[in-house]
Amino acid sequence: MKKRPLRAALLAASVLSLPVAMSPVLVAPAAAQWVVYDPTNYVQNVLSAARALEQINNQITSLQNEATMLINQARNLASLPYSSLQQLQQSVQRTQQLLQQAQNIAFDVQQIDQVFQRQYGNVSMTATQQELVADARSRWQNTVGGLQDAMRVQAGVVGNIDTNRAQMSALVGQSQGATGALQATQAGNQLLALQAQQLSDLTALLAANGRAAALTEAERAAAAEQGREQRRRFLTPGTSYQPGSAQMFNNGN
Repeated sequence: MKKRPLRAALLAASVLSLPVAMSPVLVAPAAAQWVVYDPTNYVQNVLSAARALEQINNQITSLQNEATMLINQARNLASLPYSSLQQLQQSVQRTQQLLQQAQNIAFDVQQIDQVFQRQYGNVSMTATQQELVADARSRWQNTVGGLQDAMRVQAGVVGNIDTNRAQMSALVGQSQGATGALQATQAGNQLLALQAQQLSDLTALLAANGRAAALTEAERAAAAEQGREQRRRFLTPGTSYQPGSAQMFNNGN
């Protein structure tokens, strides 16, 4: 009976000793590291990163704007790859050549004064009949030559119309397709040059027509003056018709 209480006590002691033997042993590390979270510092770091990113984006945008500006400047400085100057100069030269080929009386002030003083002035009262006829014929030739010259200039101006039309179409196309301010300006200047060439043709045409009309009126005035002189000579005593004998039939001699 005495052994049962002793066994029970030993069993209880062994059971109580098990948790202590089976529990893990916690060993403190030699150097413990603790992570401390600071919300204020974290927010400041995020704001600094955002500002740095914004500055980078601004720099990128600025570089893009500068590149665009340089491209636009290059386009504005690009020269027009088309020139109508040679064709326009050739048209003007053709018209000038026609004016320089004026017959009898050129477009020269000094020569015009000399010819008009000699052929279209007052008819000389001492000129012979042959001289009067020669002067009249010379004036007629001047008039005909002026009319022919005017028609030649008209034909030359009409011949320039096709060239001007082609140049105008090309210049308008170049102006509409201009990539920059310089090209548009140069195309506009060439269009103005084309307009100036057309005005030059119009001026030459008016000058040739006016010359022909002036020669015609001058011939009429000179012819009227010469007619009065010839009538005066006819009616002047001693120089008019004098009656005389005339033999109409053969008397058989």
